[in-house]
Amino acid sequence: MGELLAVCRVHQLLPDAGTVGITAIDKRPVEGRVKVGPFGLYADVQADRADHGGLDQAVYAYAAEDAAFWEPELDREVVPGLFGENLRTRGLAVSGALIGERWRIGSTVLEVTQPRTPCATFARRLGSPPRWVRRFTEADRTGAYLRVVETGELGAGDAVEVVSRPSHGVSVADWYGTWSAGAPAFGEAARLARALRDAADDGALRLSDDMDVRVTKALSR
Repeated sequence: MGELLAVCRVHQLLPDAGTVGITAIDKRPVEGRVKVGPFGLYADVQADRADHGGLDQAVYAYAAEDAAFWEPELDREVVPGLFGENLRTRGLAVSGALIGERWRIGSTVLEVTQPRTPCATFARRLGSPPRWVRRFTEADRTGAYLRVVETGELGAGDAVEVVSRPSHGVSVADWYGTWSAGAPAFGEAARLARALRDAADDGALRLSDDMDVRVTKALSR
């Protein structure tokens, strides 16, 4: 069982050099209980809704253990919210969570849907460290997006209880590390994709739209 260390919402919209022109990546911890609806935390927002947010990416979680990995790499403290996450956890392998795994936090139930894909906005948020997008990708410590299965409230200090795990065995890190490797891992990507597709066909898993596209592509190679 893990622990929720911090709940983070957008602090302010910032100008950004990307196509949208602004970003909501500046998330910071808030006190007290926070309501969670189908589209995520109450009073949170995403500026680029083509690539962030929606029902399948309603909440983004990142583990303190993965944040600690990056501190010497970035030569700075990776405080809760710095990576744009809504939930900072401890004692839970967020990047190692299975796709479709469900967590109970407070009165909410959340379901792991897919890994986070790093972007240029993320790099700019950190001051554009050299090769940041590639480094984040290669480290395979992506954190996880979640959909909201049961709405409710949560807050820092809540337990994070894994209430169900699918039998396909494919974790966020397994999928992202294999998918991002490209041609050298085509065979392994197809194997993982088949496990996910079979689970979805059996009704044991509901793939996010993004995952459905990627799984289909992996199986067609």
